[in-house]
Amino acid sequence: MTAPPQNVRFAFQPLVNLATGGIVALEALPRPHGGEMRELFRQAVAARRLTELDVELAVGAASAAAAGGTRLPLHLNVLAGTVAYDQERFDQLDATLAEAGRPTHQVTLEIGAPFYRLDPEALLQGLGRLRDRGYRLALDGLGQGDASLQLVTAGAIDMLKLDPTLTADLGAVPQRAAFLESMASFAERAGLQLVAQGVENEDQLTRLRSGGIALVQGDLIAPASRRPMSQLAVTSVLSELTQVQAPRIAARSAGPRITDFLQPAVPLPTTATAEEVRVVFADHPDSTSVVLLDGTGRPHRLVDRNRFLLAVTGPYGHALHARREALRLAEEPKLVGTHNTVVEALDLVADSGPDQMYVDLVVVDEAGRCLGVVRAGDLFRGVAELKVEQAATLNPLTRLPGTDTVAVEIDQRLLDGDAFTVSWLDIDGFKAVNDTVGFAAGDELIRSLGRHLTDLAASMPGVIVGHVGGDDFLVVCELDQLMPLGAEVLDARRQAEDVVVTVSLASLVCAPGTVVDHYDASRRLSPLKARAKRLLGTSWVVGRSTSDQVDELRGTAPPVAPQGTPRAQTPSRRRAIG
Repeated sequence: MTAPPQNVRFAFQPLVNLATGGIVALEALPRPHGGEMRELFRQAVAARRLTELDVELAVGAASAAAAGGTRLPLHLNVLAGTVAYDQERFDQLDATLAEAGRPTHQVTLEIGAPFYRLDPEALLQGLGRLRDRGYRLALDGLGQGDASLQLVTAGAIDMLKLDPTLTADLGAVPQRAAFLESMASFAERAGLQLVAQGVENEDQLTRLRSGGIALVQGDLIAPASRRPMSQLAVTSVLSELTQVQAPRIAARSAGPRITDFLQPAVPLPTTATAEEVRVVFADHPDSTSVVLLDGTGRPHRLVDRNRFLLAVTGPYGHALHARREALRLAEEPKLVGTHNTVVEALDLVADSGPDQMYVDLVVVDEAGRCLGVVRAGDLFRGVAELKVEQAATLNPLTRLPGTDTVAVEIDQRLLDGDAFTVSWLDIDGFKAVNDTVGFAAGDELIRSLGRHLTDLAASMPGVIVGHVGGDDFLVVCELDQLMPLGAEVLDARRQAEDVVVTVSLASLVCAPGTVVDHYDASRRLSPLKARAKRLLGTSWVVGRSTSDQVDELRGTAPPVAPQGTPRAQTPSRRRAIG
């Protein structure tokens, strides 16, 4: 085995989750004595040993992390060329990690430039082989290097790390802020983690948080240090920052993801003794659990801190348990996947007994391997913040969500490849209602229609209703729900005091792959609404995204003046009142 370079030391910088204030991982950064990494790599290129040096540095970083005694997930930097053309050298890294007792799924390899001379297929195959070894993969320096969008969208990467140049001067360069928000939306929809690097001031941190960036790294949070930093030290730094709070959670119909609150697990093998668990809890005062992993990295049992300490600190507790297996004091873990939402995880918590309410949940990947834990208290806080956000977006008259919620629902169904319908409902001649019976009766009419739609949504799972302002409502539902929902809405007799009113409904059937996004759906729905408004009485028109065919299901066409006679003014839709 080749030894790591003797003139290189390693520093560790944490990646921090703003939602919890805790470290999610440590990145090991090489620091050569009396020079720069660029010069070290230049010499390696001249000696034709670049990939050898690359893996030596990764091995040295893994060894330094083991010597530092950290159990936090580890990030190691490797070159894309090594991944594409020299896979065998990673056997050396596998062996070093195994000797240190660190499973490969607790290590993220950050793939760095250059990319431009690499065969894209060879790189993707190399990434696939690293995933087969168990490593998680990140694309480092996105935005500054030469990584292609094909690599970003190929499904081979777990994390995107933005180059510091993209996170600088966010207040002075609005295009960067817009780009960050779009990347946050892309990462969320693609199931990727997004990290902002180079955080150096409080304004930058605040703007990143408001843009939906939850994972950050930089000197403001914690500079790189020779010794792996503890979670307690980072938390104290965060607590001193002004305006630091949980990040904005992007609006989702199902709520924030469980990974928004992920914290590193403290793992031990299933053969660990109670004394080993006690030492771990003593060394990690902020840890609330220890996850006992089997030989494949899958969680077998969980040791809750409070239960464990009650058992071992009682009379004769240490003598009874210290040298015996920790499994005796462990319990079945509550497992959740990365796709689960906070609301779904809370359902799992609610199904537990009262004494299990605050036990950590264990997050696993697609292969069932442990990725970390989520504390129940963070879930409760996350849902509370979500409710506050949702309340701020509700229409004050009907307490229904607005356009943003409906837009997110439409985009999610398009992403999932579902067939569904979007309907636009409004009251005919609503201004005339206000002018005739007053604004109070008009408000009550809108509230009545909103209550009716809310009741229908409650009785039809999957129906989403939004109040977009004034007398306009949007409804998203499945294909087989459209006809019964439309009939329920249009058959109801509506009036404001003694004035009978009618409504217009326009529906667009969205077939998979035929609508781009909610903007496209909105554009297609507008002419359908205009057509419905031209009909007299309660009206309903249905269009399709696959053709120009429009069906007029309800409503009467306005009378046409005979040819040769003066053209009378078309009756206003407001004649439908009373």
